[in-house]
Amino acid sequence: MTSPIRYALIGDAESPHLLKWARALAALPELELWVASSRGFLSGFDTIVPPARRLALATRPDAGGGNIGLLKQLPRLARWLHRVHPEWLHAHYLTSHGTLAWLAQRLYGVRGRLVGSAWGSDILVAPQKSTALRALTRRVLRACVLTTSDSQAMAEKMRALGAFDIMVFPFGLEAMPPAPAAKDPALFFANRGLEPIYAPERVLQAFAALPGDELRLVVANDGSLRAELQAMADERTAFVGRLDADTQAGWYARALWYLSLPTSDSVSVSVLEAMAHGCIPVVSDLPANRELVRDGDNGIVLAAGERLTPERLAPLAARAGAIAAANRAWVEREALFAPRVRAFVDRLLAMEPR
Repeated sequence: MTSPIRYALIGDAESPHLLKWARALAALPELELWVASSRGFLSGFDTIVPPARRLALATRPDAGGGNIGLLKQLPRLARWLHRVHPEWLHAHYLTSHGTLAWLAQRLYGVRGRLVGSAWGSDILVAPQKSTALRALTRRVLRACVLTTSDSQAMAEKMRALGAFDIMVFPFGLEAMPPAPAAKDPALFFANRGLEPIYAPERVLQAFAALPGDELRLVVANDGSLRAELQAMADERTAFVGRLDADTQAGWYARALWYLSLPTSDSVSVSVLEAMAHGCIPVVSDLPANRELVRDGDNGIVLAAGERLTPERLAPLAARAGAIAAANRAWVEREALFAPRVRAFVDRLLAMEPR
């Protein structure tokens, strides 16, 4: 019997996104999963990766850069990887964890083949901040034998930076939610982070332009802009903070409209979740959003500076049931995560004969 392949994830294991990757990978019998985290571990890892196969570096990395504390942990990570002796290293968020994995190989001779997953701002934002970050991202991409992107638009950016083999698939859902029982046509829901990168003020402005005392906007999640946003919101808007999965699913299920208007983004799992719950998405005019939303057909693509009006909403509201069914069918066909991860690992196995 062939021994399982040692597979090391390197990322932030306090992120539910890395946990989702870990669950999908741990379900594959060919792999023995190991995880190195720049911070700690969510409790969900306890049931899928034993403590003996985990390393917590206990840093506080900054997605915007300046991660000196993380780089100081490079010798410790390299020692751990030498003990693990993985056949594959899989870095998530290329600017930080990808750099760490690449340096472990380059400076400390860590073995194994490197793959990387881009998460969004590591490709769409960080390389534009400085020449150094752009050069670093380029080096990491060129060191990866395979990379993943959640949109064609981001994949094109990665190719321009030097990536040569990219698999494109949405960072999708682990399971389809049940079809919603009923939708509230007056209810709008938003749940992106309350941070500048997600431009939550655009959500408030778009909603505020709509007339009607019966309309309601529920804003979930938290962030550094919350107090400022609460001060500018009208009385029809409620801020409910961070939600557990069940509570959030309840809001998705009730709301007819879902708002996500960042100025930069790749394919958002939150938009996919909203579509799976039968919401009609209202999104900003970005290439990745146009891969999901056809303006005036299955949602609204709101141009920069454009006002959201009842005239834009009404034709979609009249077809809400059909739109919900079509969006749910697309998500089930194209954006369930486990089959995509299975195909990704099959690509890796085809690269390296056992």
